[in-house]
Amino acid sequence: MPDILVLYYSRNGAVREMARLVARGVGQVPGAVARLRTVPPVAPLTQSAAPPVPDDGAPYVDLADLEQCAGLALGSPTRFGNMAAPMKHFLDGTAGLWAKGALAGKPAAVFTSTGTQHGGQETTLLTMMLPLLHHGMLLVGLPYTEPELSSTRTGGTPYGASHVAGAASDQPISADEKALCIALGRRLAEVSLRLAT
Repeated sequence: MPDILVLYYSRNGAVREMARLVARGVGQVPGAVARLRTVPPVAPLTQSAAPPVPDDGAPYVDLADLEQCAGLALGSPTRFGNMAAPMKHFLDGTAGLWAKGALAGKPAAVFTSTGTQHGGQETTLLTMMLPLLHHGMLLVGLPYTEPELSSTRTGGTPYGASHVAGAASDQPISADEKALCIALGRRLAEVSLRLAT
C-alpha cells in the first residue's frame, strides 16, 4: 500500500495533533497508509545533537521516508509568517532528492498552527509550498466543497489546514479545524492513489 508521509515539527503539541488528524484522514481512504514522522529541533549551538530517536511521538524523518512516499503532508507552526527553522533546516538538506527528481510528480499538502487569527497562517502555508514546487510536487489544497471552510470561525484556508492555538497555545483544535485536517489527509490520499495507478 502507498505510504503517505505526514511530516511535521511541533513545539507545543498543536501541529502534532493536527498531524494525527491528517493521518486519520489518510486512513479513511482504502489502500492508503499514513507514516507519521517529525524533524529534530535545531539550536544555535551545533555541538550537541538531538538523540537519534525522540523520547516520545513520531520517529525522526530520514530522506528515504521522503523518497519512498506516494504523497506528502507537511506541517509546521508559524514563525513570523514562515515555517519553523527545524522544518526549513530539514528541507534545505533535500538537494540530493531534488537533483534526481525523486519527488517530482508526487502530491503534497501543507498545514500550520498560529498563535493568533492573523498570525501568518496563509503566508506560512504558501512559503511551505515553495520548496515543494521546486521539487516538482503537485500541490493539493482544500476546496470550498468542504463546508467547514466557509463556516469556520477559527483556522482553515483553501491553501491547507490551519489552527489558531492562542497566544498561550491553550486553545483546543476546533471541530471545524479537525474536520478540515481530516479532509486534507483524505484528499491527499485520494490524489496519491490516483497518481500511483
